[in-house]
Amino acid sequence: MKDNVMDLAKSWSQNIYFDQEDRDELIALIESNNQNEIHERFYQSLKFGTGGLRSIIGFGANRMNKYNVRKATHAMALVAQRNKKNNFRACISYDCRQFSKEFALEAALVFCAHGFETFIFKELTPTPLLSYAVRYYEADCGIMITASHNPKQYNGFKAYWNDGAQVTPPHDQEIIDQFNDITDWNEIPLLSQTDAQTKGLLHWIDNELFDKYYGLIENEVLDIEMCKKHGNELKVVFTPLHGTGLVPCQEIAKRLFFTSFDVIESQAIFDSSFSNVETTPNPEDPKALKLAVAQMIQENGDLAYGTDPDCDRLGVVVNNKGEPYYLNGNQIGLLLLDYRLKKLKEKNLIGPQAYILKSIVTSPLQRTIGENFGVPTYDTLTGFKWMAQKILEIESENKNAQFIFASEESFGYMPYNFVRDKDAVASMALMNEVALFHKIEKRSLVDALDLIYEEYGFAKEDLISYTFEGSEGQSKINQIMSFFRNEVHSDFHDFEVEEKLDFENLTKTLIKNNTTEKIEMTSSNVLAFNFKNQTTLFLRPSGTEPKIKFYLMVQKTNGTLEEKKLAANQELTKLEKAIRSTVEKI
Repeated sequence: MKDNVMDLAKSWSQNIYFDQEDRDELIALIESNNQNEIHERFYQSLKFGTGGLRSIIGFGANRMNKYNVRKATHAMALVAQRNKKNNFRACISYDCRQFSKEFALEAALVFCAHGFETFIFKELTPTPLLSYAVRYYEADCGIMITASHNPKQYNGFKAYWNDGAQVTPPHDQEIIDQFNDITDWNEIPLLSQTDAQTKGLLHWIDNELFDKYYGLIENEVLDIEMCKKHGNELKVVFTPLHGTGLVPCQEIAKRLFFTSFDVIESQAIFDSSFSNVETTPNPEDPKALKLAVAQMIQENGDLAYGTDPDCDRLGVVVNNKGEPYYLNGNQIGLLLLDYRLKKLKEKNLIGPQAYILKSIVTSPLQRTIGENFGVPTYDTLTGFKWMAQKILEIESENKNAQFIFASEESFGYMPYNFVRDKDAVASMALMNEVALFHKIEKRSLVDALDLIYEEYGFAKEDLISYTFEGSEGQSKINQIMSFFRNEVHSDFHDFEVEEKLDFENLTKTLIKNNTTEKIEMTSSNVLAFNFKNQTTLFLRPSGTEPKIKFYLMVQKTNGTLEEKKLAANQELTKLEKAIRSTVEKI
């Protein structure tokens, strides 16, 4: 173990700022010479990624604990105060994870010590409500305490700015720099809860804000008469996976007349251990939705939904003639976008400045659909903070710009822009409307997808994700990125490269004539390869998890639908084998 790691661990064990109980635990690790655990806790300080802070809960520089929460909040407050002279405000929410409420209150009391009027939710609340609260209260910043869909031993700190979106440049780097500059823990101010309330700085958010949020979703319904007349005919099974989606998803379903809405009771209990979930609480994982899917099939329901603990991701499973069909994130996005555009066009509500947003790793078929309605699509980096930043940019240039839809393939959708993050509550409300429309037409959502493919061409996407934990894992991820960046040029196995895009140095290389073009986007450690046969590969390390992800995309426009599906599957299988064999050798 490097001396500086052990020295840092010893300094924490001796610092009386930290609680004695925490220091005793660390002293025991040091005395038992548990070098691996000490290394993992102290080899680095927590870093802000695409979602702020996220790590395993524990005592240490590289762990989620109340001290790092205080430190991060202090950094946010200092940066916010540089941008404004007075009347500071902050909003805070939290989910069901271990210490979420405690961490939220710690953050609130740091903000109050800085003189911020701080609004905190009384009960655990979804991420989209935090985004909405920041906008509603005209706050300078906000915090959501959550680790989203990570395993139970994790917690996290999502940092939001005054537009209701997660922080982007330059504020994110300012907060990171400020966080790293804090070396004396005692400089972090902290009020007691009693003093914060006595001074009128600490406020508890009540149901009024929820009602306004629900009302905004209700106003966006595109066919309310259909919902009133037939809403009870759509049979839905829902699981919040022990998280925050329980109350708002039930409430919005009821308000929009979807009364056949059954909840998996064993997964409706708020539980930081996710005791009744077979795997991680991630609606992208079919195993997480096992109970909801089983009940859907048993009761011959139409759909099974799942939301992650902070209720910003939505999973959808279709009862396809008695068999479950798991929609992927791209398919859900296509169904929502196609319906929204068609209904808006019917009502003559698509203006000349309408636009769509998606991440670079989301299906290009969205662009094709948008073009059919004369609506341009803008690509952003992965993460809704980049989409929110693009919204601000578009709005600053054109006050008449019309937001239509934003999505990313990892089960995140933003149907309306009064929230500036992915929103599973609003997305579920819209998907209920979509599914009901097609059910009335005697179609399942699988049939509806085929109609989209018949009209616009077939597209299929796949995701390969590798998890490499700890410092050794980070080194492995770096090696993989280095190989693809430096060794893959004109060909990759049997795939001929037409274009290579490096989003870190913002260059696109056209292989045939060896010319380069500048990519107009924020720099990020992402690579892309456009192959000759309408196939694309993206790879990127996750900003919030110890993972590297490969995004495979293929489009087919020739032949019957079945021929296009077969050709696409063959192409993806071949590319997947090439990726796996390459990673094994690195």
